[in-house]
Amino acid sequence: QVQLVESGGGLMQAGGSLRLSCAASGSTFSIDTMGWYRQAPGKQRELVAAITGGRTTNYADSVKGRFTISRDNAKNTVYLQMNSLKPEDTAVYYCWVWTFSPGQTYWGQGTQVTVSS
Repeated sequence: QVQLVESGGGLMQAGGSLRLSCAASGSTFSIDTMGWYRQAPGKQRELVAAITGGRTTNYADSVKGRFTISRDNAKNTVYLQMNSLKPEDTAVYYCWVWTFSPGQTYWGQGTQVTVSS
């Protein structure tokens, strides 16, 4: 079992920056891929960024060049550095991990990010 706790969300003006953190606990040795999804009101949940155990990264086109995902395995934590924030980035951001043994996905409770114009 893996437990995820997100932090770092809040209110920011357009053009500002925030850094989200997600700390994992439990069976962290089995974590492979970590990432972030987001869901805006009335919209579908979408993948924002992901990072594999080998540090390969992938980003949604809408955030590419503005957001950076990273991980610190010693701290069992994944980060999302969000720069040049836009009002369209307003959403609840959910941390997500996939474990290789057993194959399983886990979700955090979400952290609200609100970007004002």
